[in-house]
Amino acid sequence: MKVKIKKLHPDAVIPRYAKPGDAGMDLTAVSAENDDGRHITYKTGLAIEIPQGHVGLLFPRSSVYKTSMALSNCVGVVDSGYRGEVMMKFAFGAHSKVYSAGDRIGQLIIMPYPQVEFEEVKELSSTQRGEGGYGSTGS
Repeated sequence: MKVKIKKLHPDAVIPRYAKPGDAGMDLTAVSAENDDGRHITYKTGLAIEIPQGHVGLLFPRSSVYKTSMALSNCVGVVDSGYRGEVMMKFAFGAHSKVYSAGDRIGQLIIMPYPQVEFEEVKELSSTQRGEGGYGSTGS
């Protein structure tokens, strides 16, 4: 699949897979803005035209555990109609190691999604699990 991408900053790095078989393409920061002493917004310097019927999902890299930071919205969503800069906002604490411009900060996965139409009903089909919630399937 070919996806259109636009560099908004001269230091922007086009995302790519690090290894064959990888699901996510690495995203690199071109700048970091300390928003309020608890959150940092990393800009990628990129705008992406996600194809209709697809979504871009933004995840932190697995090495984020070394920083003590957390992606503020857990998983970012880039809708197909968005044409602005791709950014990632992380929460951090006093002892966090923060990323710098030029660091790989996250991963982008582009995948298709179904268009869902809800049908209101009076009853749902029964299953073995039923209404069992958190922890209901064992330890």
